[in-house]
Amino acid sequence: MTALQPISANHNQPMYRSEEKEFITMQIGDYYFGIPVLVVQDVLRSHKIMKIPLTPSMVAGSLNLRGRIVTAIDMRKRMGMSSFEDLNKPMHVVVSYRDELFSLLVDKVGDVMSLEMNQFEKTPSNLQNEWREMAAGVFKLDGKLLIILDVSGIIGI
Repeated sequence: MTALQPISANHNQPMYRSEEKEFITMQIGDYYFGIPVLVVQDVLRSHKIMKIPLTPSMVAGSLNLRGRIVTAIDMRKRMGMSSFEDLNKPMHVVVSYRDELFSLLVDKVGDVMSLEMNQFEKTPSNLQNEWREMAAGVFKLDGKLLIILDVSGIIGI
């Protein structure tokens, strides 16, 4: 697989030459997001979460995944939405960041999509600041905007 190659600074052109990349899609509230398959370690239905005192509000707690402690991030809270009422209902997308595991709590997990990187666009400037710091860019798909998340922007605690 070759590395992504920027084309130009022309804002009307796609940011990368044609190459396919796979993303796991998910829904948080009414919005659609994607995350590169290569950073995803696991997808779980529901899992018991233990509260952790004195953590940022976006940290829902921790869970034990096959003997490893995983920090659970409430993605609704992280994105400025209302928090999950029942922490046993959301799905977990477990990602690796700096050799640690984090569980991103989301409403739904969708399909794995192979998308052409020549259709990848930079993050729109009209997205809220909280969302822009977590977004790597977007794909326009059949009337929907698929926001591609950057794990380092999400976890940056």
